Amino acid sequence: MSGLKDLLRTENLSRTDVELILETSQEFAANPLKRSSSLAHKSVAIYMTKPSTRTRLASETAVAHLGGTPIFLRGDELQIGRGETIEDTAKIISQFSDALIIRTYAQNDVDQLGKFASIPVINALTDEDHPTQLLADWMVIREKFGKEISGRKFVYVGDGNNVATSWLLMGAIMGAHVVAATPSGKFALSPEVIAKATSLAKASGGRVESTNDAKAAAEGASVIYTDVWMSMGDSESERAEKFKALSPFMVNDELMSLTTKDSIFMHCLPAHRGEEVAASVIDGAKSVVWREAFHRRTTIQALLYLLTRGELKGN
Repeated sequence: MSGLKDLLRTENLSRTDVELILETSQEFAANPLKRSSSLAHKSVAIYMTKPSTRTRLASETAVAHLGGTPIFLRGDELQIGRGETIEDTAKIISQFSDALIIRTYAQNDVDQLGKFASIPVINALTDEDHPTQLLADWMVIREKFGKEISGRKFVYVGDGNNVATSWLLMGAIMGAHVVAATPSGKFALSPEVIAKATSLAKASGGRVESTNDAKAAAEGASVIYTDVWMSMGDSESERAEKFKALSPFMVNDELMSLTTKDSIFMHCLPAHRGEEVAASVIDGAKSVVWREAFHRRTTIQALLYLLTRGELKGN
């Protein structure tokens, strides 16, 4: 198998890869069973140490639609929870399955699984990155705005977390004008992420901005995106501090009024109405959150199909 074996990080993808994934995803949206024998008599391991609604449902359904058998594994169900090494685990899973989808905490665990597994490994979320979510998001962006995105601004507002990281990186890969509006200090994106996104944007013709001013970021935006303020793994002891820092970044009707007439609101879910987003926004006419959730399946299905066939090339 040549080219890209795994999807471990958003930055692994080239623009050509993303375009192919989106094309294939569109086909699966129209006809979920189009390639229903591509994983016939094969299995895909789905290993999750974090709770999941959309990712689990999307992953298991995607495997089934490709004719495969999903094998769901919790963190406490494998010997890795009792000290077996990642290297040994990767080699064992590779003997029984044709791909591995993992949702966990440490990015390094995913990187190591990719290194030692002989099968494709797909990062379905870590504390640092969330590439499969951003593929679903870009399916919605493509449906709404088409391929011509010049002059448009795509804005993330809130905590500088894994989703914010992926938002900047994917937007940079796609040649978009992407903005991250976060608090300064400990809840901001790291300088390393901004530097990486800036480098990708330089190659693609995109533009990356970071700011501490949510209203300035929202002015003229085509997309406003946000995420929960307390992510899985965050310490409850910092809740009060985090909420104080993030309260100016709540997405409400006032913030949305600064955006373009055809703007959309995006959220990876789950959402906490009254915290990071007002109910009137997420349940309003500009919200596309349910379509994003729908495309978690189509994009994971496309990823599985393309990775197992060796059709992605990587950067």
